[in-house]
Amino acid sequence: MSDMITADLVDLDLSADTKEAAARALAERMVALGRVTDLDGFLADVAAREAQMPTGLDGGIGIPHCRSEHVTEPTLAFGRSTAGVDFGAADGPADLIFLIAAPAGADDAHLTILSSLARQLMNAEFTAALRSAGDAAGAAALIRGEEPAPATGTGTTTGATEGTSEDTTEETRDTGAVSAAASAEAAPGSTGEDPAEAAAGGTGEDPAETAAGGTGEDPDERGRPFRIVAVTSCPTGIAHTYMAAESLENAGREAGVDLVVETQGSAGFTRLDPAVIAAADGVIFAHDVPVRDKERFAGKATVDTGVKAAINRPGELIGEVRDRAARGEVTSASPGATPVERGGETGEGYGTKLRKWLMSGVSYMVPFVAAGGLLIALGFAIGGYEINKAPSVMDHFVWTQADSWGALLFQIGGVAFAFLVPVLAGYIAYGMADRPGLVPGFVGGSIALTVNAGFLGGLAAGLLSGGVVLAIQRVPIPKALRGIMPVVVIPLISAAVVGFLMFVVIGKPIASAQSGMTDWLNGLSGANAILLGALLGLMMCFDLGGPVNKVAYTFATAGIAVASPSDSAMKIMAAVMAAGMVPPLAMALATTVRGRLFNAAERENGKAAWVLGASFISEGAIPFAAADPLRVIPSSMVGGAVTGALSMAFGATLRAPHGGIFVVPLIGNPLLYLVAIAAGVCVTTALVIVLKGLRKPVTGAAAQGPGGADPAAPTPGAKQPVAA
Repeated sequence: MSDMITADLVDLDLSADTKEAAARALAERMVALGRVTDLDGFLADVAAREAQMPTGLDGGIGIPHCRSEHVTEPTLAFGRSTAGVDFGAADGPADLIFLIAAPAGADDAHLTILSSLARQLMNAEFTAALRSAGDAAGAAALIRGEEPAPATGTGTTTGATEGTSEDTTEETRDTGAVSAAASAEAAPGSTGEDPAEAAAGGTGEDPAETAAGGTGEDPDERGRPFRIVAVTSCPTGIAHTYMAAESLENAGREAGVDLVVETQGSAGFTRLDPAVIAAADGVIFAHDVPVRDKERFAGKATVDTGVKAAINRPGELIGEVRDRAARGEVTSASPGATPVERGGETGEGYGTKLRKWLMSGVSYMVPFVAAGGLLIALGFAIGGYEINKAPSVMDHFVWTQADSWGALLFQIGGVAFAFLVPVLAGYIAYGMADRPGLVPGFVGGSIALTVNAGFLGGLAAGLLSGGVVLAIQRVPIPKALRGIMPVVVIPLISAAVVGFLMFVVIGKPIASAQSGMTDWLNGLSGANAILLGALLGLMMCFDLGGPVNKVAYTFATAGIAVASPSDSAMKIMAAVMAAGMVPPLAMALATTVRGRLFNAAERENGKAAWVLGASFISEGAIPFAAADPLRVIPSSMVGGAVTGALSMAFGATLRAPHGGIFVVPLIGNPLLYLVAIAAGVCVTTALVIVLKGLRKPVTGAAAQGPGGADPAAPTPGAKQPVAA
């Protein structure tokens, strides 16, 4: 670790004005030391990681990082900018920039550097020392921990976040080094304390004794400090996760509270000792992604918030959880806002939450769609289009007859399809109310099938179930009943309420709406069908596997998720799949015919895009879209619209919901279907080549990169990123 950063990897007068230029300047130092073998390839990996989520942190800090096959050993470079560089942080440019590089397979090293550095950045004296360092060697020594470690324990966010350094407590800890105790701090769930003490909530007591304390009494009456367990997690599971943990721990020490944090980082996590959880008086969830195994913390006073709140105002969160414990406010099941609901910033609008709830159900439903649809399609292919009239294979199955095998596949697929609406409803409710929502969700989804409310009924049942469970959880419950709430009371009441509403109140109106939509689809013809195909093509290519793409795909699969789908529904499915194949195939073709417009890593990625596109995996074009969204996405949308419209005009039909070119034998009018795909691919390819060719060329010695790549082109997205 001592040579992870040296004076040669420090630039105290970084003059870059963009994050790309800053990364390049620091990466060039790594190249000079032999730490990076391919500058452009490495920068492409850095930019691909940056495209996933900005790496700027509040308080003037930027941490661009990635794992890359072009890195020979874990390396950290540091730059200090006077003017500041925008890394996407909400509070403005960064003046302290850390470029972290790790070999492609060095997960542990990568996470060790990031998590330890993130904790360091919560130390106001550490960031202040970096801002005032007078020479590169001193800055490198400070980061390595060879300089005297600054004191910590401010109980607030760092000077990097607040811009000031406050008085510290008498207690100091050796947190000055990335290297010192790095492995201990990088271990998910680590708090930097002695493991034996951490198991007892940081008090040094025996866990069994602490567990016996219960949670119903005033901690002061038991002669011990107030105890809190916390969970922190962020989308990448690295920087904010550990910064929030450090901030909470500092604030806990200042407040005289025993606080133990479980960091659910990207490398996994180590669960807190059950005895520690049992002895806790309160829980803080600081997360922007679902908390794993959240039910462990039921029955505690709970504060549920975003990860940045723990960084910026940890003292308030500790005070809030103490107030709730004093009032006796505890959760009976998964506390507070649910994982899906908390999948973003505090104050997120209900429109965004609704989309996430629905996408939760769709994401669990799609595997059933793929498995069931392909099995049914194979059943038709083997047994013919009369196979849906075959008797049950339990009554008639002949091993040597193809019809029997076709019937078997068809009937298995039909069983899988029967789960679509219940799974959709169940996991929408799960997204809203966590595990307690599953029972009423599945019951409501099954009732939707019974009353012929179909896909729309499943959506309504899922939302109803989640809402009913959330309402029940807000009712004050006597302590004696809390233990049976998750397994008896909530399932019983919620299933009864949702069943009543679906059977008696809203089932018939939704069934009528479902029937009306089906009739409308069946009546589509001519120009209307072509316009619908173009619209679906635009949606499939707008965000390449994102929410808009999923809406179009779900609309199509809902139409064929019946035993005997209409001809219009199968045409829609064909148009959606054809359009979804266009972006990756077009990017593959563009990198083949005009390779000089792409860097070496992008051309390599184009080879994989052939297979991904042919398999109907639209996400194969994401690296290209992340690198150059203003050229790639509009071009893809135009090509997708052309393909969707042509597919509908040609009358191509598809019974399978997935498979790409591998299910072409199951497609109606397969030759014209391939023509529609080829037309869209050619249109997108031509547009991308024209738009990229219009870029202003770079002058000077840097104009050409390896393999003729144009450095003026954005470098991200060369490969499907492997960064954390």
